[in-house]
Amino acid sequence: MVDTARARKIADRIKEVIAANLTQVIKDPDLGFVTITDVRVTGDLQHASVFYTVFGDEAQHATTTELLASHLGRMRSLVGKQLGIRLTPTLEFLPDALPESATAIEDLLREAKEKDAQVAATRTGATYAGDADPYKKPDSEDADGADA
Repeated sequence: MVDTARARKIADRIKEVIAANLTQVIKDPDLGFVTITDVRVTGDLQHASVFYTVFGDEAQHATTTELLASHLGRMRSLVGKQLGIRLTPTLEFLPDALPESATAIEDLLREAKEKDAQVAATRTGATYAGDADPYKKPDSEDADGADA
């Protein structure tokens, strides 16, 4: 039986432990500005996926990814000591795709706004293709009923 509330609590605790102790465990000056964004633990509490973002360029992302991978055992040991549960979950550091997704959505919204502005600009001097009032109106004679 899966206890999702317990898994959420453990995930929150893992997030706090890693975020608070990341710079103490990895004492490398090349470690970028890392933010732990989310932790997801499986229902059996055997595996934890740790999502992170790095502030910087692609080289900083690559260096930080390598450092996190090389210190994975030390991070798991720290988490195990801090959690105090029988089995320490295995850790997996995954780069969070949220910033890239947010940037893509912002680009799409900006593009849509520009297209709306273009449509509004072309509409300002536009005239009707046919008559201004496309509906047929009855003739004055038909309206009086004189043709009957």
